[in-house]
Amino acid sequence: MKIVVVIPCRNDAGFLQRCLTALDLQTRGPDQVIVVDNASIDDTSAVARAHGATLVCQNRRGIWPAASAGYDKAFAEDADIIARLDADSVPPENWLARIERAFRVIPSLEGITGPGRFYGTDPIRKWIGEHLYLGAIEGIVHPWLGHPMFFGSNMAMRAELWKQHRNSVLSHRSDIHDDLDLSLQLRPGNRIIFDRSLVVDVSGRPLDSFKDVTVRVGKAFVTFYATWPQANPFLRRREATGPSQSNL
Repeated sequence: MKIVVVIPCRNDAGFLQRCLTALDLQTRGPDQVIVVDNASIDDTSAVARAHGATLVCQNRRGIWPAASAGYDKAFAEDADIIARLDADSVPPENWLARIERAFRVIPSLEGITGPGRFYGTDPIRKWIGEHLYLGAIEGIVHPWLGHPMFFGSNMAMRAELWKQHRNSVLSHRSDIHDDLDLSLQLRPGNRIIFDRSLVVDVSGRPLDSFKDVTVRVGKAFVTFYATWPQANPFLRRREATGPSQSNL
């Protein structure tokens, strides 16, 4: 099973260094790491090369253009599983080992995701981020979709799943959430697992100010609007013919 890790990065060389170091320490190492340099002007490319990562340059700014370029490269490199981290993600040493085990134990599994644990912020913002911000994803968005939503800082999917949906996602847009858009393209037959114990540390930067939080929430509304009627929960329920997703 070939696992390729994709990391979009724009001017986050310092965070990327920590992320790639964590991948170097995995008990089950990645078969390949792809860093997508999203028009950075810092040392992103140099850091990626120093860790032996494959470098992809995507000059169209935005997390979705960068992530999709990485997924396309992973698919072209014959990946079986495409794992995804953000540059400021810090996975535990057994992250990839657990992902591999999940796909081996459940042959029908097409994707797995888990929550984040914020670092670099004060306890109050940390609690708000983990219980209200991320909590809203599990408590509101998951039921809305009818299946777990991919969390872009901590996810993995079969390469075939990306092949199925790469032409339907709005990967040219930088004003929407890439992980939510991809999740909205999934159908009732796609089996996705949300594992609460598959935790990755993520930077608390999104919680730095009320403005930062509202921008992210606003992008969620834009994403739902842009993907209508796929985002219509009533149509999604009508399409569902039975339980096809589960939690661990």
